[in-house]
Amino acid sequence: MSVKFNIVERGNPSNREAPKKFYPSIQSSGRVTTRELAEMAAQRSTMSSIDMMAAIETFLAIIPEQLAKGNIVELGDFGNFWLRIEAEGAESEDTVRADLIASVKPRFNPGKFFKKVLDGIDFIKGVRVQTPED
Repeated sequence: MSVKFNIVERGNPSNREAPKKFYPSIQSSGRVTTRELAEMAAQRSTMSSIDMMAAIETFLAIIPEQLAKGNIVELGDFGNFWLRIEAEGAESEDTVRADLIASVKPRFNPGKFFKKVLDGIDFIKGVRVQTPED
């Protein structure tokens, strides 16, 4: 499998005087909808694409529900989802409160299968992308 990347010039946001550097940036090759995923999965199973779509939609509804209950969602060799918070610090243990939590973000840790697929990606160099600063 091949993934294209562009070249992007970026400045250092913490030091505007520092010289800009060039970075690789993944170039999307398109999007795949849930319906398209259901059709692909149906071709690999005994389920119809409509049944697969219903199964995927149900599965996708269950994951955030379980995360909201504080559970880690384990998907075998695919990986795990869990929640991470960003919060303000408190001066003492007694003053730590829920309202210090600024944001909640989902996190994903790929499993063996996912990592194996990622390790097999070949990257193809594209062109430099002009930034608004150019």
